[in-house]
Order: sequence, then structure tokens, then C-alpha cells
Amino acid sequence: MPDRLDWDTDGRDWPNREASRFVEAGGMRWHVQCAGDRRRPVVVLLHGTGASSHSWRDLLPLLAEHAFVVAPDLPGHGFSGTPADRSGFTLPGMARGVSELLRALRLEPQLIAGHSAGAAVAVQICLDGLATPQALLGLNAALLPMPGVVGSMFSPMARTLAVNPLVPRLFAWGAAWPGTLSRLLEGTGSELDARGRELYGRLVRSPAHVGAALAMMAGWDLDTLARRLPELRCPMHLVVGERDRTLPPDLAWQAAQRIPGCRVTRLAGLGHLAHEERPADVARLLTDLLAPHPPP
Repeated sequence: MPDRLDWDTDGRDWPNREASRFVEAGGMRWHVQCAGDRRRPVVVLLHGTGASSHSWRDLLPLLAEHAFVVAPDLPGHGFSGTPADRSGFTLPGMARGVSELLRALRLEPQLIAGHSAGAAVAVQICLDGLATPQALLGLNAALLPMPGVVGSMFSPMARTLAVNPLVPRLFAWGAAWPGTLSRLLEGTGSELDARGRELYGRLVRSPAHVGAALAMMAGWDLDTLARRLPELRCPMHLVVGERDRTLPPDLAWQAAQRIPGCRVTRLAGLGHLAHEERPADVARLLTDLLAPHPPP
């Protein structure tokens, strides 16, 4: 079983491959997709834990009609390289990494949209003054610790698993068994097409990708982020799928109460991967946030 995904084989038919490029920034090699007219507003799309740029496969072309879209694979995920040390998997470390990537691309985002943990990275970027977008959008955003016993056990368990080099390989091996991937995706509350399921299958069968997801979860500190949410001054719009089984939808309203002026939109009948189920709906929400910026 190959440890890492290979661009020439695993990426041979990657969604929006023509938009892909590899960029050296912040001491690592990033896989990033860029599409659209560079003269238009810059929109950065940040995927969640365990996903990759493929998560935006149908949304990216729609949004590129209105903006210059940048969608990286987060550190260690997909086809991006691994940070030099574990600090690159922490929330502040990922925020710094994304900002260094944008600096290397010479881009200043007008809008940052993040899915799940990607939304936390977007918020951290703004809180740390690494970018000053005019708006943030969080899709089923992971901004608060999970409630109850699950939340108290989550990070310690992830840290235990992340330090064992055999765990990612065992997980990737188990993911190849029939039904394993289906059960994982059913746990999101979303219904994906065959193409989406197949792409996630490639990711979870990569020990390096699985290891990066575990390292990300192990390094996450949402308690600190939650305390800092009232400091956020960038306008925030949270979008929540009412069938999300990964994160309790009520967390969106709890987070919104901490963020000045935050709005919440509910998407009926959609789960944690709402942007993959109905990309056109999410694209419209994003273009609405760009409305003050007329095309060139």
C-alpha cells in the first residue's frame, strides 16, 4: 500500500486537474487549485479534516465565473506535503501556513469560506491578523468543542492515535474493506454520488492522508478559539445543513451568539457535506457575499 497519494497515478483524473499547481510556501509543498479571472475578487476555499480540494469539485467552476478561486489541500492532506513539525498541524500553525501560501501566490482574499475545520482555520487567520477579508463563510463550521463526554475525550484520543505510526496504516487498510467507506460517509448525513464516494475512497486508503487528519485533530484547540470568537470583527455568515450528523447543527447558533453580527442560514435536507450535495446553492450564497464587487 503506497504511503502517499501520487499525482501521476492517484491524481491522473483529479477533479479540476487543469487548475492544479504545486507551490513552495512556509517550508512545504502545497497542492492548490486556482481558477477564474485574477482581476476578480479572490475567494479562498478551505476544506475540512480528512478531505481535500476535491471537496469543491463542482462548486469551484461555478464560483470561478464570479471570482478568482483558490482551493488548497491543507497540510498533509491530499497532495500537499507535510509540515516540518507538528506545530504545522495546530490551528494557529495551519492559519500561518495558509497565509504564507497566499503570500507566495501574491493574493489578498476578499472572502474566505471554510468547511467544518476549514472554517476554524479561516477564523484563526482573521483573529491573528494574517489576512483581512471582507467576509467569512462557515459551512457546518467546527468552531466550538463537541459537547459532553465525546468532546472531553476527542483530543486526548486523537493525540494517542496520532503518535502511533501503525494507526494510519491500519485505518487505511481497513478502509479498503467493503462497506467501511459507506459507513463513514453515512455518518455525515450527506448523500454523495459515486464520483464523490470514489474520491474519498482514494483519500482514506492513503496512510499519509489519514495520519495528517489524525495529527490535525490531535493538535486542535477549539476551547481557545471559542473564547476568542467575540474578538472577530470580520463579518461572518454560518451555513448549516439540518441533517448534519458529524456536528450537531445547534452548535452553529451557539457559535453565532459569540460572534458580533453573525448570521446563520439553514439548508434543509442536507448533511455535513452540503456543498458537495448541492454546490449551486452554496455558490449562490458565496456570490451574494461578493455582490459589492462588480466584475471587471
